[in-house]
Amino acid sequence: MRVVPVDTMLRTLCHILPLLCMLLTAAGASAQSGSVPDADSVIRMESVQVTAVKQGLALRGLPVTASVIGRTEIDRRGIATVRDAAHAVPNFHIPEYGSRMTSSLYIRGLGARIDQPVMGLNIDNVPYLNKDTYDLDLTDIDRIEILRGPQSTLFGRNTMGGVINIYTLSPLSYQGVRLGIDYGSGNTQRYRASVYHKTGERLGFSLSGHYGRSDGFFRNLRTGERCDWERDGGARLKLQYNDNGRLRIENTLAFTALRQGGYPYASAETGRIDYNDPCGYRRTGLSEGLTIRRKAGRFSVTSITGYQYLDDRMTLDQDFLPVSYFTLTQQRREHAVTEDLILRSEQTGPYRWLFGAFAFFRHTAMEAPVVFKEDGLRHLILDRFEQQGVHAGWEGDEFLLDSRFRTPDYGGALYHESTFERGRWRFTAGVRIDLEASRLSYRSRAAAAYWTATSDGTVYPHDLRVDESGRLRQSFVELLPRLAVQLRLGAARRNTLYATVSKGYKAGGFNTQMFSDVLQQLVMKEMGFGSLYDVADVVTYKPEKSWNYEIGAHLSNASHTLESDAALFLIDCRDQQLTVFPEGQITGRMMTNAGRTRSFGGEFSMRATPWEPLALQLSYGYTHATFVRFDTGRADYAGRFIPYAPQHTLHASAAYTVRTNRPWLDAIVVRAAADCTGPIYWNEENSLRQPFYALLEASVRFEHRRWALDLWGRNLTGTRYASFYFLSVGNAFLQRGRPRTFGASLSLFL
Repeated sequence: MRVVPVDTMLRTLCHILPLLCMLLTAAGASAQSGSVPDADSVIRMESVQVTAVKQGLALRGLPVTASVIGRTEIDRRGIATVRDAAHAVPNFHIPEYGSRMTSSLYIRGLGARIDQPVMGLNIDNVPYLNKDTYDLDLTDIDRIEILRGPQSTLFGRNTMGGVINIYTLSPLSYQGVRLGIDYGSGNTQRYRASVYHKTGERLGFSLSGHYGRSDGFFRNLRTGERCDWERDGGARLKLQYNDNGRLRIENTLAFTALRQGGYPYASAETGRIDYNDPCGYRRTGLSEGLTIRRKAGRFSVTSITGYQYLDDRMTLDQDFLPVSYFTLTQQRREHAVTEDLILRSEQTGPYRWLFGAFAFFRHTAMEAPVVFKEDGLRHLILDRFEQQGVHAGWEGDEFLLDSRFRTPDYGGALYHESTFERGRWRFTAGVRIDLEASRLSYRSRAAAAYWTATSDGTVYPHDLRVDESGRLRQSFVELLPRLAVQLRLGAARRNTLYATVSKGYKAGGFNTQMFSDVLQQLVMKEMGFGSLYDVADVVTYKPEKSWNYEIGAHLSNASHTLESDAALFLIDCRDQQLTVFPEGQITGRMMTNAGRTRSFGGEFSMRATPWEPLALQLSYGYTHATFVRFDTGRADYAGRFIPYAPQHTLHASAAYTVRTNRPWLDAIVVRAAADCTGPIYWNEENSLRQPFYALLEASVRFEHRRWALDLWGRNLTGTRYASFYFLSVGNAFLQRGRPRTFGASLSLFL
């Protein structure tokens, strides 16, 4: 497979970058002349960079690589999901494919398509444990922080690639009514409404809701209908109490509902989306988070209690062909409870400390029946008899392989971090001990009748019964240290150089997706063919561990008209978790562990306001991620690039603000941006890849203190690229990225 990048887009990019470089060079001169950016510029971020609970300092003052997106930039870019924010973050990639259940994240060469995430997600300080819920719409986002590199000491399991912190608007800092309506290509609509009110100086509440729909962009030629349609909605109730900083209480209750078609997978050979059985995904979610913080003199105590409920159902034509092979229906109900207790010093002296204790419990009940249909029975089962000269037939035209699971996971952790300052130097040391246990109870059943006939015409009936059950258990104990040293430069000590060494950890788990194949092998064995899987070997996978070495810098001029961040990193990873499709005509996918991988690279980001109307942003990330040791017994992939993780990411944008000074219009903001990604390898052999591609977007925003109107276009050059590639039953499929789209957004502030 070869996907050709658009030459016109690359030529456009080559014209943009030199202009940006000249403007960035001029930023220093503008600063000397006393030019100061507008108060709500996308550059002036210091006032919103304080992470409330754990870090306690502005992120640019900490030894961590982070991107912070404030409310002004969120509004101007129309950010409503984590994926929307990812484009401007170096070495961070969230492909859009399948459905909203497939929330795959890749950072610095790390990541996997299923099961445990490589990055954690916290919304209003409450952690989300299941990455399948990461892709959700949020209204009134106040700030997004994306911390890169292992954050395991403070945030624990599944944060070896970093942490995403999202904070929604506070009713104590904003009051009023916010209304919005968006309309775009594909009959895409979104409606949002929220109210923020203070009942006094200490207590406030907000209520917000949204509803969205889209007819989709990709048509299934078999049905003649678009297959990626979507309907989603949600509501959030937020209560906040603040007793002059001594006692803070925040409670957020959120509800979401989603229905979508999804899975516009096209044949890699023909480029056609053409399958006959229905596909879709639905999700209902509930989240409750309570944060209580009490300051008691020289220290503070914070309790963060969270609860999440997930009820979802995925339906797949799993062969994605216009024939009746087999379908999958996966239905799941999940309850998760978390508790984080944090004691942190509040003194301003040279020594600061933090102690914490964390616990979680998650229970998942899942049903995942696979139904073999007429063509699947013939080609995957009955043909085995024909190959041996035996004629066979099936009673009925369907065969059910039924699998049911119960998975309770639970764990706890104790952690500590100390920071000591001496002059311009700051030293940080932390450690966390993380304990986790996971159990899987399973039952797989199949029943059918078939017959065989000998050459003389004698027919022999057979009754097939398989009922397999069992329990598997895994437990993990991990020590997660972190060391950092930081040198603060300049008279105000705002510029910093830092170096860190930290350990990352991603929990192991169970390949429930492989149980249909395990059951299929049991059935075939009963019929006299093949061999059995070792269930424990196929279904379980080990934790992933890494050591991360990083040096970096946070630099800015005195007026903050120019801010830049740079980092170099080396990641030595053991047992990296990879999603693979085992050879042969099988139905499932599985997580496996590569022996050892190594990832190194760098990233650079810059924000500049050369003069007041113009705001520029540039970010670039490079990752060289390869297998050091990965021998499957069939092939040795040492030296090959890790699939699905892009080598280059590049974002360049410019926003120009024209102040009108009219009573009915405050300003016009013109913005253009280019987002570039690639190459991305699709398999361990590195024989297939998506070349480097670029997407161009532009918008015009008319702003008033009471309203704002945005007109926007994305993928303006119509670049054709693949966002995903996979195999099913030996056939190759891909999903194309979204085509050229246009839209408008109207916001009212009452």
